[in-house]
Amino acid sequence: MANIKSAKKRILVTEIRAARNKSIRSEVKTAIKKVEAAVVAKDKEAANAALSTAISTIESACTKGVYHKNNAARKVSRITKLVNTLA
Repeated sequence: MANIKSAKKRILVTEIRAARNKSIRSEVKTAIKKVEAAVVAKDKEAANAALSTAISTIESACTKGVYHKNNAARKVSRITKLVNTLA
């Protein structure tokens, strides 16, 4: 355990940020799973709706610094390619 006041603050801030990042990552995973479920069900309209929501969620996570831009781009590319297989 830290003894210095600034180090104690760092620990608290790190815990808060880690919880925030975990929450955002969870949202992204859920959005991707919804897209995949719609594709498996072969529901084109639901897949496109879920895709736009997922892309928005991923871009938001990227902007907040949770994901690197290349990681976010890869995720978007993969789910877009998946939805395009329905067409």
